[in-house]
Amino acid sequence: MIKKFVLSWLFLALLCLPLCAQIQDPVKFKTEWKEVSNTEAEIIFTGKIDKGWHVYSTDLPEGGPISATFNVEKMEGAELVGKLTPRGTEKDMMDPIFGMQVRFFENTATFVQKIKLTGGGSYDISGYLEYGACNDENCLPPTAVDFSFKGQAAAAPVAPAAKESKPEVAASDTTSIPLIPLTPAMSPKTDYWKPVISELNQFGEQINSESHSWLYIFFAGFVGGLLALFTPCVWPIIPMTVSFFLKRTKDKKKGVRDAWTYGASIVVIYLTLGLAITLIFGANALNALSTNAIFNIFFFLMLVVFAASFFGAFEITLPSKWTNAVDSKAEQATGLLSIFLMAFTLSLVSFSCTGPIIGFLLVEVSTTGSVIAPALGMLGFALALALPFTLFALFPSWLKSMPKSGGWMNAIKVTLGFLELAFALKFLSVADLAYGWRILDRETFLALWIVIFGLLGLYLLGKIKFPHDDDNNKVSVPRFFLALASLAFAVYMIPGLWGAPLKAVSAFAPPMQTQDFNLYKNEVHAQFYDYEEGMEYARRQGKPVMIDFTGYGCVNCRKMELAVWTDPKVSKLLTEDYVLITLYVDEKAKLPEPVKITENGVERTLRTVGDKWSYLQRSKFGANAQPFYVLLDNEGMPLNKSYSYDEDVQKYVDFLNVGLKNYNAAK
Repeated sequence: MIKKFVLSWLFLALLCLPLCAQIQDPVKFKTEWKEVSNTEAEIIFTGKIDKGWHVYSTDLPEGGPISATFNVEKMEGAELVGKLTPRGTEKDMMDPIFGMQVRFFENTATFVQKIKLTGGGSYDISGYLEYGACNDENCLPPTAVDFSFKGQAAAAPVAPAAKESKPEVAASDTTSIPLIPLTPAMSPKTDYWKPVISELNQFGEQINSESHSWLYIFFAGFVGGLLALFTPCVWPIIPMTVSFFLKRTKDKKKGVRDAWTYGASIVVIYLTLGLAITLIFGANALNALSTNAIFNIFFFLMLVVFAASFFGAFEITLPSKWTNAVDSKAEQATGLLSIFLMAFTLSLVSFSCTGPIIGFLLVEVSTTGSVIAPALGMLGFALALALPFTLFALFPSWLKSMPKSGGWMNAIKVTLGFLELAFALKFLSVADLAYGWRILDRETFLALWIVIFGLLGLYLLGKIKFPHDDDNNKVSVPRFFLALASLAFAVYMIPGLWGAPLKAVSAFAPPMQTQDFNLYKNEVHAQFYDYEEGMEYARRQGKPVMIDFTGYGCVNCRKMELAVWTDPKVSKLLTEDYVLITLYVDEKAKLPEPVKITENGVERTLRTVGDKWSYLQRSKFGANAQPFYVLLDNEGMPLNKSYSYDEDVQKYVDFLNVGLKNYNAAK
């Protein structure tokens, strides 16, 4: 029964993986005109922000995210007083990718612009608020909230009823978006702007990394559980526990059932721990911890302590009275309760070995910002830990072939210590960027990792000894290959000291802009930054097109360009087989003249080149988040499903190859 429950829970959890909606509308603004006196007024913008998203504040440094700005198109009988001012609770923290402090709002954002009335009480003001919004996976293009106020100021202070503006609407039914007649400067020779949302959907869901990351968390927990099995705290207990269940009753079926119950109890215990972390913190709090300098220092110190424990400096143990109390309860209880308490005793007794692994797993999943990540990681860990108890109960003869306890288990502990020490530097790097210490720039970080993995290789070869290691000078074949892999990894990172991208560690190392000395220049650049020009060139050359919807402030776009586009296979396809068109949705260059559009019944104004490309992405492809990649033929029709943020190079190569194959087949 418990087994069915656990499997059902896993199945439902996988079903609940979020589908990646194409059009996202996470922020809804309203505007209000508030007269403070007969000569002063305020325009108040109040935005409601969906959970997991945030809106950036005003006056952020150049090179960072999109700041909120107040823009005037018409102003009669009034003048601005000061700048746009944020109100409410701002969060101020270090963004490790941008390498700067950023300020933003969650849940609710409020901005206020003061106005002085100069026309004897009569005023006519129109314009728009522009803001940027992001979550952990995507950033939206600069979004405009139009406003228009016209009237006569009251003779005394008054606060009229709120007037709601016409915010940008991004509905899911984007196929009904009527395209505007474009100006001559915008109009192409062929109808490249024709919506292709239904044709794109026929290829299936867009390629994205969300489900991949969830599966990664589960299997990371599962691997952690397998490693915990081979530690001195767990491995010797397996045969004793299984033998106990098989011998406590003459009914072999009952013994097997008890062993299954014991394994299921382990799953329930660790799954409960993961759910507790989820309920206590939640997704937003976990994500805040992942970027908070103080907590990153705490994570760093915790992992260093765990590593020292694995090296043999000291033993991390829970109070003995806890273990004794649970053990005595298990002896007094009967039935399923006694089996559950025995499983709980195992959890306490093995804490000195499993605690550091669990601690590292929970620290790592905190950076995902996912509300279910801790539970999913603990589920994987518990299933791996419980697996041998059930398997050996089903096949008791396997017990005779179990390797005996020995020094090899301490070698596993020390190896885990090296790994925890390496990952601790990742969290110190975030704090280092936050406080501007500049003690852990990219080359310093890589130098430390090179030393750590080099020492790990020497340890596995028996050249370094720790307190609990035995005196056996022989190196087994598995240890030799692990040493080879560790030393090779250390050598692989050496070119990074001179700027090589090192795609294997790009998620852990500090950002490239912290590198003082960079000789690497192998980057892929677009052939065109204008949609119509690029499409006409591709038609003449007889090549398919890849449209890259990106943004200057899009972090994941830069990560894709560094980790994926620089791969030789991807680079060759993009430069030789495709015409690459990059469209910046936050480009501030003005259009020759503003263009009015009607989108889902709401009138909007396109003022900048970025507005134009953002509208193209929404109206033609039904998407509004970046990065967003789509392959087109020479008529503007899709050749494959779209592609979002996923650093899997082979998946990206397959995405490009399928599009190329479909293009050639159509010719």
